Amino acid sequence: MNDIAAWFERHNISMAAVLATLGLLIGAFVLSYLVKRPLQASLRQLASRLGLPYETVLTITRVLLGALWVVVATLVLDIWGVGVGGVWTLLVSAATVIGVGFLATWTMVSNITASFFIAFWRPFHLGDDIEILPENLKGRVIDSNLMYVVARESSGAVIQIPNNLFFQRMFRVTSTGSERTLFEQFEHHSGVARRSRSVSASGEAGTAPTSDEMAPHGAISSRPISI
Repeated sequence: MNDIAAWFERHNISMAAVLATLGLLIGAFVLSYLVKRPLQASLRQLASRLGLPYETVLTITRVLLGALWVVVATLVLDIWGVGVGGVWTLLVSAATVIGVGFLATWTMVSNITASFFIAFWRPFHLGDDIEILPENLKGRVIDSNLMYVVARESSGAVIQIPNNLFFQRMFRVTSTGSERTLFEQFEHHSGVARRSRSVSASGEAGTAPTSDEMAPHGAISSRPISI
């Protein structure tokens, strides 16, 4: 233990900063593990009440956990005396240099951007069957992240489709649920309303049946018979 403390002193590393960093990281791991399941359960209940899809629960959970790690990273930088503004400038400069030098970075950025549009646009949901045309990539959507949409083929194999491919190709969606678009809901309700109006109008236009017509077969009529 004394050797480790002496090594830290020779390299001008504060033992308190190391211990605080380890404490923050361990606490963040434990907190994220303990909070994840109750958070998803409460969000699922809220989504069922509001009629929101399950993808919303996943997105909110990932955003909250990501915000937790951003706070932890900010605290760690503050412990070591590193300014957040300087780190941001360094990251922007590094991203610019890498983006100019490597095309793969642009692909990663486009996939991340496409994931946000897919999460907002929601052309398909978990459990839907999708088919990319003309590549004929078919599968059932089982997960989605910042880079890929994960689908399972009928053979059991898992394919990972880049998010930006959905904005470059046509794709077919076979929904497993009975969800309708706003136009289909409006069309359905307007069709029901038209049919109810037509039935009521035809009922009003017809003549009301007499008591003799309503009498059962073989019954004696109450109307007097003229001789």
